[in-house]
Amino acid sequence: MHDFLTVKEVADLLRIKERKLYDLTSEGVLPVTKVTGKLIFPRDALMAWLRKNTDYGAELSALRDHPAVVAGSHDPLLDWALRASGSELATYYDGSADGLKRMNAGQAVAAGIHFHRTPEQEAGSNANERRISLDMHHEPVVLVEWAKRSQGLIIKPEHEAAIRSIADIAGRRVVFRQEGAGSQDLFQLLLAEAGFSPGQFTLLPDVARNQTDLAQSVAQGDADLGFGIAAVARQHKLAFVPITEERFDLLAWRRDFCGPSLQKLFAFTRTSQFQERAEQLSGYDVSQTGTIHYNGP
Repeated sequence: MHDFLTVKEVADLLRIKERKLYDLTSEGVLPVTKVTGKLIFPRDALMAWLRKNTDYGAELSALRDHPAVVAGSHDPLLDWALRASGSELATYYDGSADGLKRMNAGQAVAAGIHFHRTPEQEAGSNANERRISLDMHHEPVVLVEWAKRSQGLIIKPEHEAAIRSIADIAGRRVVFRQEGAGSQDLFQLLLAEAGFSPGQFTLLPDVARNQTDLAQSVAQGDADLGFGIAAVARQHKLAFVPITEERFDLLAWRRDFCGPSLQKLFAFTRTSQFQERAEQLSGYDVSQTGTIHYNGP
């Protein structure tokens, strides 16, 4: 996420035409600077202007009172950055579907999500954007890219030579995530496309509620493998077989996104400390972190 926004990016954020934006800047309404003849907008100053000039109204007072909680799917880089940035936001991770439910109920300022198409759906538009445009199309929310992540099989190092693809899991002990977890939805999609049924492998009776629990199940020998992200495999000194890449997003209320906690978080993503941590964890592409992919009404 860059320190400055372009004319198009600000117009999209404010949901106005670029011509109107030029009028506002000529009137001195918005914080702006000019570099080589082009207008650019300091992100921090613009967000401060938005907070100062937002008229919530009595009927919208609830929008200002969302609990300072980030819900949804668990991501190690996000979990670390929320603390390291000093965002003062708590977390409640129980999967993408639960995060979306809590956002709809006004129980969080943001939620981490990574939805995936079902076997019946054609590949095409991003599943996160498709889901939000259906479930929260009437809400003032933004969908902001957090990172692209490598998803695949998490296995014990001694099985690395024998398990190199989805096709190699037959007869193995497999740990699933809970229903509604983005990684579980993706794994089931890949299993269906490979023609697998649950009877072809041994399914553990208990599901893993997050990425860490899944990795621990493999590390402790309860399962031969699970499906998750590269960063968690590395944290637990497990082998990893990359299968696909996904986009992990933060869904946030627009006013909360412009507020101090989330702005502090995304400002932190522009530091060398954040970049180094992403490289250390492995399996992350943070080149587009902070990109807004959906901006509600």
